[in-house]
Amino acid sequence: MSIWLSIFYPPPPSAFVAAMSAIICASLAYTGLSEVRGRHLQYSKFWNTGRPSDDARRARISSRAGMLLLYTPALASAAASLGVLAGERSLLLGLALLLHFFKRDFEVLFIHQYSGNMMLDSAIPISLSYFLNTVCMIYAQYLTQGVPEPAVDLKYAGVVLFLVGIVGNFYHHCLLSKLREKGDKRYKIPKGGLFGLVICPHYLFEIIGFIGVSLISQTVYAVSFTTGTVFYLMGRSYATRRWYLSKFQDFPKEVKALIPYIY
Repeated sequence: MSIWLSIFYPPPPSAFVAAMSAIICASLAYTGLSEVRGRHLQYSKFWNTGRPSDDARRARISSRAGMLLLYTPALASAAASLGVLAGERSLLLGLALLLHFFKRDFEVLFIHQYSGNMMLDSAIPISLSYFLNTVCMIYAQYLTQGVPEPAVDLKYAGVVLFLVGIVGNFYHHCLLSKLREKGDKRYKIPKGGLFGLVICPHYLFEIIGFIGVSLISQTVYAVSFTTGTVFYLMGRSYATRRWYLSKFQDFPKEVKALIPYIY
């Protein structure tokens, strides 16, 4: 316990934040397990593999509009936090979250290519989840104001990891976007970067980025969210590799899901 308190802030006095810390970790881990079991989030390219067609009565929006709906409320909350948070650590956290969601919106507008639509009733709860998690992380940091800093200061190491993660994630998203020419809806095996070692290097770098966010924050909530994210992306990368194996007979078996040579 003394080691924990030397690295992280003590648990917050807010019962809401404490409960959300447990809920978000458990729910993300469960979602990752669901991915492994074949129950995919409904904006995935393989969520409806082997399922009947969607009910035509369900409201749909373009994938680009849907992805903007996912990220923009969280982006707005991160931007608003800069007017609330005080202190170097808190401002670094707000800037990291702002940059994270700004990059996502930028990729939606200028990098990603789309081949379908998104169900509105699926996009709304996912958007609310991103928004709520961002607000909770900011609020948990706000509650540390006036609390003594952890004995071990990891915020600068966190900044380095966050930047490595966001640059690596962006680079591999760019590689994915170049797989298909405009109008081409066929999927291909990704190449370049770390794609020769793992099928989801963009998830690997996203994990690195969120570990960086946890070190910048050093709060229980940030650690819980990152832990849940790790479990979720492990499940999603496993499902992604399984999907490629089912679609491409020439998929290289030595390419792992997430961690080179290991997983």
